[in-house]
Amino acid sequence: MSAPILVIATHNQGKLQEFSALLASAGWRLLSLDDLGIADQLAETGTSFAANARIKALGYSRQTEYPVLADDSGLEVAALGGRPGVRSARYGGPDASDRDQIRRLLLELAPVSGQRQARFVCALALAKHGALIMEAEGECRGEIALEASGTHGFGYDPVFLLPELGRTYAQLEPAEKNRVSHRARAAAALLQQLKNPKSL
Repeated sequence: MSAPILVIATHNQGKLQEFSALLASAGWRLLSLDDLGIADQLAETGTSFAANARIKALGYSRQTEYPVLADDSGLEVAALGGRPGVRSARYGGPDASDRDQIRRLLLELAPVSGQRQARFVCALALAKHGALIMEAEGECRGEIALEASGTHGFGYDPVFLLPELGRTYAQLEPAEKNRVSHRARAAAALLQQLKNPKSL
């Protein structure tokens, strides 16, 4: 019997790889939006991570027969009043690279001394045929490093420092990051709710 299919609502291969590791125990075959030929980008108009995850899960689940798992993740920095928040992926502008995003963040934090606490948040929404099935959320607390370090991961990973480990997300091996990250915690919460993934 073939593995049940779950669509991850992303065009980001780094995110797809993370979910492949985090959800391996469920036995799904994961596909991305690109695998299904879905090229459109849904407008993330929500004012929270959970709202944006919901928008994507519901919207994309109307375009495929398979269940769709969407996440909205981002970085909240205390000294910036919670920014970049839900605008994390677009903080440096619509065409900004990861490096551009990090550069803007560090410039904004440059005048701040000693107040670099931050948290990564991940909200998950699972939907099928336009109906919401369940939601989960996870977070990881740390601080913003003075400069980027590390070559793993994506996005703000090179400047998100875990003080207890003395390393940034990007300095952690993927398997190590997948034990402590906000996305790992959200995925674990989802799997705890979903007792029988094959029922989807």
